[in-house]
Amino acid sequence: MSMAEEQICKTFERVIVKEEKAKVKGKSWASKGLLLKVLAFLSPSLILVLWEVLAGLGVIDVRLFSSPSKIFSALIPMLYSGELLYHTMVSTRRIVLGFLAGAAPGVILGLSMGLFPPVRASLMPMVAATFPIPKLAVMPLILIIFGLGETSKIFTIAIGVFYLVLINTMAGVLNIDEIYLDVAKNFGASRFQFYTTVALPGALPMIFAGFKLGMGTALLLIVAAELSAAKAGVGWMVWRAYDMFDIEKMFVALITMAFLGYVFSCMLDLIERIVIPWKSGKG
Repeated sequence: MSMAEEQICKTFERVIVKEEKAKVKGKSWASKGLLLKVLAFLSPSLILVLWEVLAGLGVIDVRLFSSPSKIFSALIPMLYSGELLYHTMVSTRRIVLGFLAGAAPGVILGLSMGLFPPVRASLMPMVAATFPIPKLAVMPLILIIFGLGETSKIFTIAIGVFYLVLINTMAGVLNIDEIYLDVAKNFGASRFQFYTTVALPGALPMIFAGFKLGMGTALLLIVAAELSAAKAGVGWMVWRAYDMFDIEKMFVALITMAFLGYVFSCMLDLIERIVIPWKSGKG
């Protein structure tokens, strides 16, 4: 066998060994992923079982914390009657509208503050001064301006989302390498092209981080927003159940809120994988 043939054989052997290692690694990752999914399912299930057992033994005061079986018994009639679905849809509409109303200007202003130092210098003091103010503290002012209708509830959610998206978007733009901005300048990019081809794609990971934080804040604020003169919504259900000391119904509303948070989080993760495919490929 010639030297060239020996070299080719050795190369093929290395390729075959690498492929076999990759297959073994892929199988190990698949089994690990399956194990993680099983753990993700079992951990809340074990908590529910433990909760039910402790409630049955009298360790937990069922008058205050109820039990999973009683909560489930209260959940079924609310599902069949459509009451739970109606309140969930009302809250979902308010959350989505408030999120969009806060996220859109947050992204636009965050890109502007990140790209242009004069804009950042003029607006950053106001952002730094108003961001720490609790959003619930301005609820009376919001009610005076917008009244007791839907607008006040949507605006309350919007201001909570706005700051988080703004700050994350600005940070994302500031973290973009200067070379990309210089290349865009050298090619004579317009301001609109700076937004669409440099700042927005470069800041997208941080923008989605702001979206996720903003969605969590929206779910927190919806309960407080629906406290004021609301007649429907999951937050209203929580406060109504509290007034009536209906613990099971209150837990149903809280579980529904947790379910909404999980669904919105999964939706944002899906959109992020579609919009930023290079990020998921990197992981």
